[in-house]
Amino acid sequence: MHLKSIRLQNYRNYETLELDFSEQTNVLIGENAQEKTNLLESIYVLALAKSHRTTQDRELIGWEADAASIEGRIHKRTGESVQSLSFSPKVKKAKLNHLEQRRLSDYVGAFNVVLFAPEDLAIVKGSPQGRRRFLDMEIGQVSPVYLHELNQYLKTLKQRNALLKQLSTKGGDETLLEVLTDQLIELAVKIVMRRYHFIDQKKKWANPIHSGITRELETLTIQYVSDTFQKERFSKEQMFETYRQKFDKIRENERRRGVTLFGPHRDDFELYVNNRNVQTFGSQGQQRTAALSLKLAEIELIHEEVGEYPLLLLDDVLSELDDHRQTHLLDTMGRKVQTILTTTNIDGIAHETIQQAKVFHVKQGEVETESV
Repeated sequence: MHLKSIRLQNYRNYETLELDFSEQTNVLIGENAQEKTNLLESIYVLALAKSHRTTQDRELIGWEADAASIEGRIHKRTGESVQSLSFSPKVKKAKLNHLEQRRLSDYVGAFNVVLFAPEDLAIVKGSPQGRRRFLDMEIGQVSPVYLHELNQYLKTLKQRNALLKQLSTKGGDETLLEVLTDQLIELAVKIVMRRYHFIDQKKKWANPIHSGITRELETLTIQYVSDTFQKERFSKEQMFETYRQKFDKIRENERRRGVTLFGPHRDDFELYVNNRNVQTFGSQGQQRTAALSLKLAEIELIHEEVGEYPLLLLDDVLSELDDHRQTHLLDTMGRKVQTILTTTNIDGIAHETIQQAKVFHVKQGEVETESV
Protein backbone atom coordinates (compact mmCIF):
# COMPACT_ATOMS: atom_id res chain seq x y z
CA MET A 1 0.00 0.00 0.00
CA HIS A 2 1.08 3.59 -0.39
CA LEU A 3 -0.16 7.06 0.49
CA LYS A 4 -0.93 8.97 -2.71
CA SER A 5 -1.76 12.31 -1.12
CA ILE A 6 -2.58 14.05 2.12
CA ARG A 7 -4.60 17.14 2.97
CA LEU A 8 -4.29 18.96 6.30
CA GLN A 9 -6.60 21.59 7.72
CA ASN A 10 -5.55 23.49 10.87
CA TYR A 11 -3.22 20.69 11.89
CA ARG A 12 -0.68 22.18 14.30
CA ASN A 13 1.08 24.93 12.32
CA TYR A 14 -0.35 23.86 8.93
CA GLU A 15 -3.44 25.95 8.25
CA THR A 16 -3.91 24.31 4.85
CA LEU A 17 -1.59 21.86 3.11
CA GLU A 18 -1.97 19.41 0.23
CA LEU A 19 0.84 17.13 -0.93
CA ASP A 20 1.22 14.31 -3.45
CA PHE A 21 3.78 11.61 -2.68
CA SER A 22 5.95 9.29 -4.73
CA GLU A 23 5.24 5.57 -4.45
CA GLN A 24 8.90 5.06 -3.57
CA THR A 25 10.94 7.37 -1.33
CA ASN A 26 10.01 10.88 -0.21
CA VAL A 27 12.42 13.14 1.65
CA LEU A 28 11.36 16.12 3.77
CA ILE A 29 14.43 18.37 4.08
CA GLY A 30 14.71 21.30 6.44
CA GLU A 31 16.62 22.69 9.37
CA ASN A 32 15.57 21.81 12.89
CA ALA A 33 12.34 23.37 14.20
CA GLN A 34 10.91 23.79 10.68
CA GLU A 35 7.85 21.56 11.38
CA LYS A 36 8.99 18.50 9.41
CA THR A 37 8.04 16.20 12.27
CA ASN A 38 4.54 17.73 12.44
CA LEU A 39 3.93 16.61 8.87
CA LEU A 40 5.23 13.12 9.54
CA GLU A 41 3.16 12.96 12.71
CA SER A 42 -0.01 13.81 10.78
CA ILE A 43 0.44 10.68 8.64
CA TYR A 44 0.90 8.58 11.76
CA VAL A 45 -2.25 10.11 13.29
CA LEU A 46 -4.18 9.44 10.07
CA ALA A 47 -3.32 5.75 10.39
CA LEU A 48 -3.62 5.15 14.12
CA ALA A 49 -5.98 7.93 15.26
CA LYS A 50 -3.51 9.05 17.90
CA SER A 51 -0.16 10.78 18.05
CA HIS A 52 3.13 9.22 19.10
CA ARG A 53 4.12 12.56 20.65
CA THR A 54 1.14 13.57 22.80
CA THR A 55 -2.00 12.10 24.34
CA GLN A 56 -3.85 15.43 24.07
CA ASP A 57 -5.69 15.96 20.78
CA ARG A 58 -5.92 19.67 21.59
CA GLU A 59 -2.20 19.97 20.91
CA LEU A 60 -2.79 18.82 17.32
CA ILE A 61 -5.16 21.70 16.55
CA GLY A 62 -3.84 25.05 15.31
CA TRP A 63 -3.67 27.82 17.89
CA GLU A 64 -6.53 29.89 16.47
CA ALA A 65 -8.70 26.97 15.30
CA ASP A 66 -11.45 25.00 17.02
CA ALA A 67 -10.93 21.78 15.05
CA ALA A 68 -8.48 20.07 12.70
CA SER A 69 -8.69 17.44 9.99
CA ILE A 70 -6.47 15.05 8.05
CA GLU A 71 -7.46 13.30 4.84
CA GLY A 72 -5.41 10.80 2.88
CA ARG A 73 -5.85 8.93 -0.39
CA ILE A 74 -4.45 5.44 -0.06
CA HIS A 75 -3.74 2.94 -2.79
CA LYS A 76 -3.98 -0.79 -2.04
CA ARG A 77 -4.10 -3.96 -4.08
CA THR A 78 -7.89 -3.83 -3.81
CA GLY A 79 -8.11 -0.27 -5.12
CA GLU A 80 -8.02 3.29 -3.88
CA SER A 81 -9.65 4.50 -0.67
CA VAL A 82 -10.08 7.74 1.24
CA GLN A 83 -9.38 7.86 4.95
CA SER A 84 -10.03 10.90 7.13
CA LEU A 85 -9.87 11.99 10.72
CA SER A 86 -11.30 15.16 12.26
CA PHE A 87 -11.07 16.22 15.86
CA SER A 88 -11.91 18.97 18.27
CA PRO A 89 -10.86 19.07 21.93
CA LYS A 90 -13.87 16.88 22.83
CA VAL A 91 -14.85 14.93 19.70
CA LYS A 92 -12.93 12.72 17.28
CA LYS A 93 -14.51 11.38 14.09
CA ALA A 94 -12.93 8.76 11.83
CA LYS A 95 -14.17 7.95 8.33
CA LEU A 96 -13.34 5.26 5.80
CA ASN A 97 -14.49 6.16 2.28
CA HIS A 98 -16.61 8.93 3.80
CA LEU A 99 -18.46 6.53 6.14
CA GLU A 100 -18.08 7.40 9.82
CA GLN A 101 -16.78 4.52 11.94
CA ARG A 102 -18.63 3.85 15.18
CA ARG A 103 -15.47 2.75 17.02
CA LEU A 104 -11.87 3.77 16.45
CA SER A 105 -10.93 0.09 16.60
CA ASP A 106 -12.98 -0.32 13.40
CA TYR A 107 -10.86 2.42 11.79
CA VAL A 108 -7.33 1.50 12.90
CA GLY A 109 -5.67 -1.08 10.68
CA ALA A 110 -7.15 0.08 7.37
CA PHE A 111 -3.91 1.99 6.65
CA ASN A 112 -0.69 0.60 8.10
CA VAL A 113 2.40 2.60 8.98
CA VAL A 114 5.67 1.87 10.75
CA LEU A 115 7.29 4.86 12.44
CA PHE A 116 10.97 4.92 13.36
CA ALA A 117 12.01 7.98 15.35
CA PRO A 118 15.06 8.80 17.52
CA GLU A 119 13.05 8.03 20.65
CA ASP A 120 12.48 4.50 19.32
CA LEU A 121 16.19 3.89 19.79
CA ALA A 122 15.34 4.12 23.49
CA ILE A 123 12.76 1.33 23.33
CA VAL A 124 15.44 -1.16 24.25
CA LYS A 125 16.81 0.68 27.27
CA GLY A 126 13.75 2.75 28.14
CA SER A 127 10.91 2.17 30.57
CA PRO A 128 8.55 -0.83 30.64
CA GLN A 129 5.71 1.63 30.03
CA GLY A 130 7.31 2.71 26.74
CA ARG A 131 7.78 -0.88 25.63
CA ARG A 132 4.18 -1.77 26.52
CA ARG A 133 2.95 1.17 24.44
CA PHE A 134 5.19 0.09 21.56
CA LEU A 135 3.80 -3.44 21.80
CA ASP A 136 0.17 -2.32 22.05
CA MET A 137 0.37 0.00 19.04
CA GLU A 138 2.03 -2.65 16.90
CA ILE A 139 -0.51 -5.34 17.78
CA GLY A 140 -3.37 -2.90 17.27
CA GLN A 141 -2.42 -2.35 13.64
CA VAL A 142 -2.70 -6.04 12.70
CA SER A 143 -5.43 -6.91 15.22
CA PRO A 144 -7.79 -3.95 15.74
CA VAL A 145 -9.97 -5.98 18.12
CA TYR A 146 -6.98 -5.98 20.46
CA LEU A 147 -7.30 -2.21 20.90
CA HIS A 148 -10.95 -2.62 21.85
CA GLU A 149 -10.07 -5.32 24.39
CA LEU A 150 -7.23 -3.21 25.77
CA ASN A 151 -9.49 -0.18 26.19
CA GLN A 152 -12.07 -2.33 27.98
CA TYR A 153 -9.34 -3.71 30.23
CA LEU A 154 -8.10 -0.23 31.16
CA LYS A 155 -11.65 0.96 31.93
CA THR A 156 -12.26 -2.08 34.13
CA LEU A 157 -8.88 -1.60 35.80
CA LYS A 158 -9.75 2.01 36.60
CA GLN A 159 -13.08 0.94 38.14
CA ARG A 160 -11.42 -1.81 40.16
CA ASN A 161 -8.69 0.52 41.45
CA ALA A 162 -11.31 3.07 42.51
CA LEU A 163 -13.21 0.39 44.40
CA LEU A 164 -10.03 -0.95 46.03
CA LYS A 165 -9.17 2.55 47.18
CA GLN A 166 -12.65 2.90 48.64
CA LEU A 167 -12.34 -0.46 50.39
CA SER A 168 -9.00 0.57 51.86
CA THR A 169 -10.47 3.64 53.54
CA LYS A 170 -14.17 3.29 54.27
CA GLY A 171 -15.30 -0.08 52.96
CA GLY A 172 -17.43 -0.88 49.94
CA ASP A 173 -19.22 -3.50 47.88
CA GLU A 174 -17.29 -6.79 48.12
CA THR A 175 -19.57 -8.45 45.57
CA LEU A 176 -18.83 -5.74 43.02
CA LEU A 177 -15.11 -6.33 43.57
CA GLU A 178 -15.55 -9.99 42.66
CA VAL A 179 -17.48 -9.06 39.53
CA LEU A 180 -14.83 -6.54 38.43
CA THR A 181 -12.06 -9.04 39.17
CA ASP A 182 -13.69 -11.68 36.94
CA GLN A 183 -14.16 -9.12 34.17
CA LEU A 184 -10.55 -7.98 34.50
CA ILE A 185 -9.27 -11.55 34.33
CA GLU A 186 -11.30 -12.34 31.20
CA LEU A 187 -9.84 -9.32 29.42
CA ALA A 188 -6.32 -9.87 30.80
CA VAL A 189 -6.25 -13.40 29.40
CA LYS A 190 -7.24 -12.17 25.93
CA ILE A 191 -4.60 -9.42 26.00
CA VAL A 192 -1.75 -11.61 27.22
CA MET A 193 -2.56 -14.41 24.77
CA ARG A 194 -2.46 -11.93 21.88
CA ARG A 195 0.81 -10.49 23.16
CA TYR A 196 2.43 -13.93 23.37
CA HIS A 197 1.26 -14.75 19.85
CA PHE A 198 2.59 -11.44 18.57
CA ILE A 199 5.96 -11.94 20.27
CA ASP A 200 6.22 -15.35 18.62
CA GLN A 201 5.60 -13.75 15.22
CA LYS A 202 8.07 -10.98 15.99
CA LYS A 203 10.81 -13.48 16.85
CA LYS A 204 10.43 -15.16 13.47
CA TRP A 205 11.35 -11.95 11.62
CA ALA A 206 13.54 -10.04 14.08
CA ASN A 207 16.25 -12.66 14.59
CA PRO A 208 17.19 -13.19 10.91
CA ILE A 209 17.09 -9.42 10.32
CA HIS A 210 19.33 -8.82 13.33
CA SER A 211 21.67 -11.58 12.19
CA GLY A 212 21.95 -9.94 8.75
CA ILE A 213 22.74 -6.52 10.18
CA THR A 214 25.45 -7.98 12.47
CA ARG A 215 26.92 -10.18 9.72
CA GLU A 216 25.70 -13.29 11.56
CA LEU A 217 27.74 -12.47 14.66
CA GLU A 218 24.71 -11.97 16.93
CA THR A 219 21.36 -13.61 17.58
CA LEU A 220 18.38 -11.69 18.94
CA THR A 221 15.66 -13.21 21.07
CA ILE A 222 12.57 -11.59 22.59
CA GLN A 223 11.02 -12.70 25.87
CA TYR A 224 7.65 -11.60 27.23
CA VAL A 225 7.95 -10.80 30.94
CA SER A 226 5.07 -11.36 33.32
CA ASP A 227 5.14 -11.84 37.08
CA THR A 228 2.10 -14.09 36.65
CA PHE A 229 3.26 -16.55 34.00
CA GLN A 230 6.70 -18.12 33.90
CA LYS A 231 5.94 -20.18 30.78
CA GLU A 232 4.70 -19.00 27.42
CA ARG A 233 2.38 -21.91 26.76
CA PHE A 234 -0.81 -21.78 28.79
CA SER A 235 -4.31 -22.61 27.72
CA LYS A 236 -7.00 -19.97 28.18
CA GLU A 237 -8.44 -21.96 31.08
CA GLN A 238 -5.02 -22.32 32.76
CA MET A 239 -4.34 -18.61 32.45
CA PHE A 240 -7.72 -17.72 33.93
CA GLU A 241 -7.17 -20.05 36.87
CA THR A 242 -3.63 -18.75 37.45
CA TYR A 243 -4.90 -15.17 37.56
CA ARG A 244 -7.72 -16.13 39.89
CA GLN A 245 -5.36 -17.89 42.32
CA LYS A 246 -2.99 -14.93 42.36
CA PHE A 247 -5.77 -12.41 42.97
CA ASP A 248 -7.02 -14.57 45.84
CA LYS A 249 -3.51 -14.79 47.29
CA ILE A 250 -2.87 -11.03 47.36
CA ARG A 251 -6.45 -9.95 48.09
CA GLU A 252 -5.70 -8.37 51.44
CA ASN A 253 -2.56 -6.65 50.17
CA GLU A 254 -4.53 -5.05 47.32
CA ARG A 255 -7.26 -3.88 49.68
CA ARG A 256 -4.66 -2.40 52.01
CA ARG A 257 -2.81 -0.58 49.23
CA GLY A 258 -5.89 0.34 47.21
CA VAL A 259 -4.56 -0.67 43.80
CA THR A 260 -4.41 -3.65 41.41
CA LEU A 261 -0.91 -5.05 41.87
CA PHE A 262 -0.41 -7.16 38.74
CA GLY A 263 -1.73 -7.82 35.26
CA PRO A 264 -0.85 -6.96 31.64
CA HIS A 265 -0.69 -3.26 32.56
CA ARG A 266 2.53 -4.09 34.44
CA ASP A 267 4.06 -6.63 32.05
CA ASP A 268 7.14 -6.01 29.88
CA PHE A 269 9.34 -7.68 27.29
CA GLU A 270 13.09 -8.22 27.27
CA LEU A 271 15.63 -8.47 24.45
CA TYR A 272 18.62 -10.79 24.50
CA VAL A 273 21.65 -10.64 22.22
CA ASN A 274 23.71 -13.80 22.30
CA ASN A 275 21.75 -14.79 25.42
CA ARG A 276 22.69 -11.61 27.30
CA ASN A 277 20.09 -9.01 28.27
CA VAL A 278 20.87 -6.17 25.87
CA GLN A 279 18.90 -3.67 27.96
CA THR A 280 21.30 -4.23 30.85
CA PHE A 281 24.52 -5.47 29.31
CA GLY A 282 24.40 -4.38 25.67
CA SER A 283 26.54 -1.65 24.15
CA GLN A 284 24.86 1.40 22.61
CA GLY A 285 25.51 -0.08 19.17
CA GLN A 286 23.86 -3.37 20.14
CA GLN A 287 20.88 -1.55 21.59
CA ARG A 288 20.42 0.50 18.42
CA THR A 289 20.75 -2.59 16.24
CA ALA A 290 18.12 -4.35 18.35
CA ALA A 291 15.76 -1.38 17.99
CA LEU A 292 16.31 -1.26 14.22
CA SER A 293 15.70 -5.01 13.96
CA LEU A 294 12.40 -4.65 15.83
CA LYS A 295 11.23 -1.95 13.43
CA LEU A 296 12.26 -3.80 10.28
CA ALA A 297 10.60 -6.94 11.66
CA GLU A 298 7.42 -4.93 12.10
CA ILE A 299 7.40 -4.21 8.35
CA GLU A 300 7.62 -7.91 7.52
CA LEU A 301 5.07 -8.88 10.15
CA ILE A 302 2.47 -6.44 8.84
CA HIS A 303 3.08 -7.69 5.31
CA GLU A 304 2.53 -11.25 6.46
CA GLU A 305 -0.68 -10.36 8.30
CA VAL A 306 -2.39 -8.00 5.84
CA GLY A 307 -0.76 -9.00 2.54
CA GLU A 308 0.75 -5.58 1.82
CA TYR A 309 3.77 -3.65 3.01
CA PRO A 310 3.08 -0.68 5.30
CA LEU A 311 4.23 2.88 4.78
CA LEU A 312 7.55 3.54 6.54
CA LEU A 313 8.00 6.86 8.36
CA LEU A 314 11.54 7.82 9.38
CA ASP A 315 11.88 10.87 11.58
CA ASP A 316 15.49 12.05 11.42
CA VAL A 317 16.97 8.63 12.19
CA LEU A 318 19.49 8.29 9.35
CA SER A 319 21.90 10.60 11.18
CA GLU A 320 21.55 8.41 14.29
CA LEU A 321 22.78 5.27 12.50
CA ASP A 322 26.30 4.37 11.41
CA ASP A 323 26.98 3.71 7.72
CA HIS A 324 26.40 -0.05 7.93
CA ARG A 325 23.05 0.17 9.72
CA GLN A 326 22.03 3.10 7.50
CA THR A 327 22.77 1.08 4.36
CA HIS A 328 20.79 -1.89 5.66
CA LEU A 329 17.79 0.35 6.33
CA LEU A 330 18.04 2.07 2.93
CA ASP A 331 18.27 -1.29 1.15
CA THR A 332 15.04 -2.35 2.84
CA MET A 333 13.33 0.89 1.85
CA GLY A 334 14.39 0.74 -1.76
CA ARG A 335 13.22 -2.80 -2.31
CA LYS A 336 9.90 -2.98 -0.58
CA VAL A 337 8.15 0.00 0.94
CA GLN A 338 6.99 3.53 0.34
CA THR A 339 9.02 5.71 2.68
CA ILE A 340 8.63 9.27 3.92
CA LEU A 341 11.61 10.53 5.88
CA THR A 342 12.76 13.76 7.47
CA THR A 343 16.34 14.97 7.57
CA THR A 344 18.33 18.19 7.74
CA ASN A 345 20.25 17.26 4.59
CA ILE A 346 21.09 14.35 2.31
CA ASP A 347 24.67 15.36 1.61
CA GLY A 348 27.00 12.40 1.72
CA ILE A 349 24.28 9.78 1.24
CA ALA A 350 25.09 8.22 -2.11
CA HIS A 351 22.53 5.41 -1.87
CA GLU A 352 20.32 5.26 -4.97
CA THR A 353 17.18 5.16 -2.81
CA ILE A 354 17.89 8.72 -1.70
CA GLN A 355 19.25 9.89 -5.04
CA GLN A 356 16.00 8.88 -6.77
CA ALA A 357 13.68 10.25 -4.08
CA LYS A 358 11.04 12.92 -4.39
CA VAL A 359 12.27 15.86 -2.30
CA PHE A 360 10.21 18.37 -0.34
CA HIS A 361 11.82 21.44 1.24
CA VAL A 362 10.23 22.48 4.52
CA LYS A 363 10.83 25.95 5.93
CA GLN A 364 8.79 27.61 8.65
CA GLY A 365 5.84 25.36 7.91
CA GLU A 366 5.90 26.01 4.16
CA VAL A 367 6.52 23.03 1.84
CA GLU A 368 7.97 23.23 -1.68
CA THR A 369 8.46 20.25 -4.00
CA GLU A 370 11.66 19.61 -5.91
CA SER A 371 12.20 17.02 -8.61
CA VAL A 372 15.35 14.91 -8.32
